[in-house]
Amino acid sequence: MSKAKSSRDKRATQPALSRVTRSSLSQSRQADLLRSQASETSSAPQAQPSGRQSDSGLVQDLSLMSVSEQKASAARRGRPAKPGISGTAAGSLAGSKPQASPSAQPPVPKGGVGTIGRLIKLGRLRNIVVVAGAGISTASGIPDFRTPGTGLYANLEKYNIPYPEAIFNIDYFSNDPRPFFSLAKDLYPGNRRPNYVHYFIRMLHQKGLLLRMYTQNIDGLERMCGIPADKLVEAHGSFDTASCHLCYTPYPAEEAKSAILSGAIPTCSFCQATVKPDVVFFGEDLPQTYFQHTTDFPKADLLMIMGTSLQIEPFASLVNTVRSTVPRLLLNRDAVGPFERRPLRRGDYVELGDLSESVRKLTQILGWHQDIEELMWSHETRCVPQQVAVAMDQQATQGRAGVEVSPSRWPQTCSLGATGARCGSEESDASESDSMSTESSGPSS
Repeated sequence: MSKAKSSRDKRATQPALSRVTRSSLSQSRQADLLRSQASETSSAPQAQPSGRQSDSGLVQDLSLMSVSEQKASAARRGRPAKPGISGTAAGSLAGSKPQASPSAQPPVPKGGVGTIGRLIKLGRLRNIVVVAGAGISTASGIPDFRTPGTGLYANLEKYNIPYPEAIFNIDYFSNDPRPFFSLAKDLYPGNRRPNYVHYFIRMLHQKGLLLRMYTQNIDGLERMCGIPADKLVEAHGSFDTASCHLCYTPYPAEEAKSAILSGAIPTCSFCQATVKPDVVFFGEDLPQTYFQHTTDFPKADLLMIMGTSLQIEPFASLVNTVRSTVPRLLLNRDAVGPFERRPLRRGDYVELGDLSESVRKLTQILGWHQDIEELMWSHETRCVPQQVAVAMDQQATQGRAGVEVSPSRWPQTCSLGATGARCGSEESDASESDSMSTESSGPSS
């Protein structure tokens, strides 16, 4: 009780900040659908799970948000993806300037890694900001969100939700947390390993080139591969901590995890609302670390965008906040956001296709491929000794037959189980990082 009170007092003394919430480009349409379904079922009696009061009822009982604040919050969640241009205004602009047909537009130029690689080798790009999405983790066996057929949103029928993004909608979660908790059993970090792309970003850090990495991912693989916390902004939160989604009272993360994995619903000891991992849902405030972008992006010499559809705001708009003279490199399966523009802005470069192959192409130009392979080998040796022993046996056996077995071909599933989210000792990671940074404090060829 005293812990909850101190938490509330601390929040009360903090200066008021304008809210920046996570929202989807199609959030307005989805919100309309949800409100329509709610109005249809409002007259029918609702079954309450486990015989307890729903969290939406607790909102009214606790009076934590006034009617005006609710309206303002709903307006913010349903705002257009590009602030300042309303849907009507955008339509009139589109009507005043007809768009050329796709067949009349020139194709997106490819081959951007060659130019960027040469600039890095010449020492022209020393402060690199990386913006990453779910696509960097697909090589680790984690599906992205929007790929037709295989993406997460294409395989949610079993959860019986009104639209795919509802599973990450805070209002929907407040009424029924069970769909998210069912999905969370598969999302919890620990069962997957970082891949070549993650280690490339860590190598940027060890070469003294990574200003900051901004990630939309909640899988924890960036931390797991050894990217330091001060170089990482998890814009959509993580599973590392948990709290009440209503009063924000902290809750032990391991207890929340145990309850969710066992099929139970963790509840707050203060207000009895549902506890969830501190993953940022649609309609929730972004973490304070996100606002580092106001100082990071003006310092950037290069913006590297990889594995994202740029469909979630305000994260998607970050790519437009670097200086106009700063080069931007998109490594992605498809052209997205401002990279769909014809012609591209001067200084924009695109490499489309398989992300792992594009990153390998860049590392070959930089001369880092062998360094990354050795980094993966040494780090995974500390993290997954069983699998490394098997891989080393394969290396010895197949090496005699002239077959190369590299770390990139190792199994991606962690033998440490769901609790193995932290690999090796922090001291050994830190000493290794410091020594490599000292050896190569600038661009390396």
